[in-house]
Amino acid sequence: MHVAHLTLHNFRSYADLDVPLEPGVVAFVGRNGQGKTNLVEAIDYLSRLQSHRVATDAPLVRAGTDQGIIRAAVVRDGRTAVLEVELNPGRANRARVNRSPLPRSRELIGLIRTVVFSPDDLTLVKGDPSDRRKFLDDLLVLRTPRLAGVRSDYDRVLRQRNSLLKTAGAARRGSTSQEGALSTLGVWNDHLARTGAEILFERLRLVEDLRPYLGKAYATVARGASREDAEIDYKPSFELPLPAGEPGGTTLPDRAALTAALLAEVERRRNDELDRGISLVGPHRDELVLTLGNGDVRLPVKGYASHGESWSFALALKLASYDLLRSDGDDPILILDDVFAELDTERRQQLAELVAGAEQVLVTAAVEADVPEVLAGVRYAVAEGEVTRVG
Repeated sequence: MHVAHLTLHNFRSYADLDVPLEPGVVAFVGRNGQGKTNLVEAIDYLSRLQSHRVATDAPLVRAGTDQGIIRAAVVRDGRTAVLEVELNPGRANRARVNRSPLPRSRELIGLIRTVVFSPDDLTLVKGDPSDRRKFLDDLLVLRTPRLAGVRSDYDRVLRQRNSLLKTAGAARRGSTSQEGALSTLGVWNDHLARTGAEILFERLRLVEDLRPYLGKAYATVARGASREDAEIDYKPSFELPLPAGEPGGTTLPDRAALTAALLAEVERRRNDELDRGISLVGPHRDELVLTLGNGDVRLPVKGYASHGESWSFALALKLASYDLLRSDGDDPILILDDVFAELDTERRQQLAELVAGAEQVLVTAAVEADVPEVLAGVRYAVAEGEVTRVG
């Protein structure tokens, strides 16, 4: 899979831009603030309908305009499809494939797959649990695009339920009527348990699938490390039920068991939730636990790992994601966004050698010297809104 052509209209700093691309390595080189990251951000947006830099779409649309367009010709298994998304801040976005409108823009997700390496990857290790949950959910949606709908449904249920909890909690303190809110809360509890169990099941399975790839990746990027040194575990907000089935079968509880257990925990924590006016149980409260060590001595990466170990773990998570997606049958597009400037010489070379064989690698760098020689390929100079091929 690779992008053969990128067109932007009123996206970030670009009023209009057309850039032909090729398989292999394509590097965009330019000083900070010239727009090189905007190019790879656009391609990544087509993959996930989210930016890896900002939380909302408004900053993506060029200042002074009310609509932006990203369009890319994507080659997959020798066939070309033109993917397009129309960004409309404050209104629904629109998506097209080969000029034909899609019923919902999220149906575009998964038609192109990207894995992004950027300086912000360090938040996977040092950031809040929400950063790690987002990492899992973004990878889930790339592997199984229908989960974008489940994720959206869960967020909607959570918002509605939190609103009801606040109303019912206020009623307990005598400020409003409680009866209506409590009568509706049971319905939203069921919705929370059902959609939450679906997300929880998929996250648990993803962690199991990701684990062997993580060990291999960490042993590759960390000096002297073994496959057993890096580990990930999923920590839910309640005790999981035991898995059903025969010995030697799946080690995960099924969706029905998770739904029942989640609903039971919601009922158990009911008074706490009413007191605090917020949902305390569900996948939005879970954590992906990252540890380093060997044998019985394991320590959390956050707070204990050195800066170099933290970078190695973050890189290993992204490399593991790439290898997992690749095992599904598609070679994702790799995006290395200003990442080499953050790495020491050894890790820079290791990462370059690991990704050099990908079908397409898109690199951004402030200076030419930041791009390792093993990633020789097409070069574009990016300056003052112009993107010019130089090699």
